[in-house]
Amino acid sequence: MRLRAGVAIDLGTVNTLVWVSGRGLVVEEPSAIAVDTVLGKVIASGEAAEALAGKEPQDVEVIHPLRDGVIADLDAAAAMLQAFLGRARLRRVLLRPSAVVCVPTGATSVERQALARAVATRRPRCRVRVIEEPIAAATGAGFDLSSGAGAFIVDVGGGTTEIAVVTGGRLVRAESLRLGGNAMDEAIAHAVKAELGLLIGQKAASRLKIELGLTGGTAESVETIGVDLQKRTPRVERIPARLVAAALERSVAAIADAVREILLDLPPGLAEDVVRGKICLAGGGALLPGLASRIEAVAGACTLVVDDPLRCVVRGAAEILEGRVELGASPAARATRATSSPRTRER
Repeated sequence: MRLRAGVAIDLGTVNTLVWVSGRGLVVEEPSAIAVDTVLGKVIASGEAAEALAGKEPQDVEVIHPLRDGVIADLDAAAAMLQAFLGRARLRRVLLRPSAVVCVPTGATSVERQALARAVATRRPRCRVRVIEEPIAAATGAGFDLSSGAGAFIVDVGGGTTEIAVVTGGRLVRAESLRLGGNAMDEAIAHAVKAELGLLIGQKAASRLKIELGLTGGTAESVETIGVDLQKRTPRVERIPARLVAAALERSVAAIADAVREILLDLPPGLAEDVVRGKICLAGGGALLPGLASRIEAVAGACTLVVDDPLRCVVRGAAEILEGRVELGASPAARATRATSSPRTRER
């Protein structure tokens, strides 16, 4: 019999992932709830709520509680977590359950407390531990943080991009950019509207981003459906790869510049670790065609996409929750350097 239950939560702007001790990943859903504005009650959460977004059903409001990686609507976030953790069926056990919640490095103390409260409001009440996303991502990528080896992580999420060097379970250098996949989608939608006179939704923009990216993927253009700006009628249009690449340039340049700035400020003792361990990309944005090559060209260091980048953070949070990773290694442990072996996949 387990004495203590546990839950690891990657509460993201776009998706929320919940991992439960002994059962693994039990929730992977869009971070959204749908509220009946007449009755004032939640009628759907996750995938079911996201399916209503942009369709404007009467008396229904679709709320995305997180913005730029942190809670923008605490009540909505608490309601969403109640729904997700309800599905996870976190059982009562002898000891109070533990929860590990991941936050961006740029989150303020107020934002961290809001996240902790949102988790702690449900029953059974949890002992909440808040950790920085890059630490969880480095753990999930396979780096042995307890050995003191350094890891360079670029975690491109929906609302934020976390760029950090981690060693001994602690941040050495970190930059949190409040831009990510959502900002890229908005830039693509704006470019399509300005150049082609076509209004497209967030889902269509996201599909263009993933299929074409910076390189065009395997096609020179991709067909999409939107609303003609002048006629206000549906229209089918092929979106050229060059248009998408140009729209993405500002966000990608900001990420690449931040990586370069951290490398320039890197302590000499970590240079070998970074070269051996490589720069590792995590998060949904890691799948953007051409991003790894762009960062590698700017950084002058091999850049790889971690294995299963969408689940990298929650995987690392689960390992921390289970105690398989010791964060904040002792000076003696940090003195014994070990070669990192991140889990990566082919670009």
